[in-house]
Amino acid sequence: MDNSGQFQILYSSPYRDQLLYSRSLRPHLVQVTQVSRILTHNSILTMSAEAPIPQYKKDLLLHCLQSNILTFGTFTLKSGRQSPYFFNCGLFSTSRLARAISKSYAQTLHNHAAQNPSFHFDVLFGPAYKGIPIAASTCCALGDIDEQRYDDVGYSFNRKEAKDHGEGGLLVGQPLKGKRVVIIDDVMTAGTAIREAVSIIDAQGGTLVGIVVALDRQEKTTSQSEKEGKGDDGAPRESTVEMVRRDTGVPVLAVLTLQDLIEGVKGIASEDEVRGMQQYRKKYGAGQ
Repeated sequence: MDNSGQFQILYSSPYRDQLLYSRSLRPHLVQVTQVSRILTHNSILTMSAEAPIPQYKKDLLLHCLQSNILTFGTFTLKSGRQSPYFFNCGLFSTSRLARAISKSYAQTLHNHAAQNPSFHFDVLFGPAYKGIPIAASTCCALGDIDEQRYDDVGYSFNRKEAKDHGEGGLLVGQPLKGKRVVIIDDVMTAGTAIREAVSIIDAQGGTLVGIVVALDRQEKTTSQSEKEGKGDDGAPRESTVEMVRRDTGVPVLAVLTLQDLIEGVKGIASEDEVRGMQQYRKKYGAGQ
């Protein structure tokens, strides 16, 4: 069980153990045939012609596979659903992986801004605790993309408990009053943490203009029957991302989606593992 208590690993694919070889070997030195496909960018990801995955997503998926961030097996989620994959954002915990994920967050924001000229932001807000390092490192990565445009973008995060000495207060970093704020967080399960962050931003006088998460699982919210332990009722529902987007009225962006994962691991994961994700999305996909 992870530290959030949201899942339990029941089975782990031997495929992920093969990926561990690459963690201590540089790609041009790897001689193992089984992992050579993983370490060659031209054959890492078999894309569909209709929806090519950008290079930064390909690079991120490579890191996720090599570092066991994306794993396959059977995972019992808090909802009771049996997921064939798990994406552990808590493992972006080395210099190499922190660079990879922050670069991807920054690129996601930059791409959205390029496509939407009216989209501007002043501060990245990282909800305590997992959002804190992501917001700080993404702030740096934005400067690497375009110094002139992003060098004055700040970051801020909240304390779990307001400090009553020293500088005091609830926030650390850039003040939010009068600022356009983007929330940076890892995942969105029920949307509770995001709503708490929105409340903080409002209370501090900031204006929420966007939200970015690492992964959109693209699955419908938990039904009442699931909460009662009776399984999904089969009715179509929106996803948490769609619900938060509707409630807040701001763009909710994802660095990766479940569809990205499905397309990205074709040719690397086994056919059964790919099929498992496809079947999961068919059963629990938003709108299904």
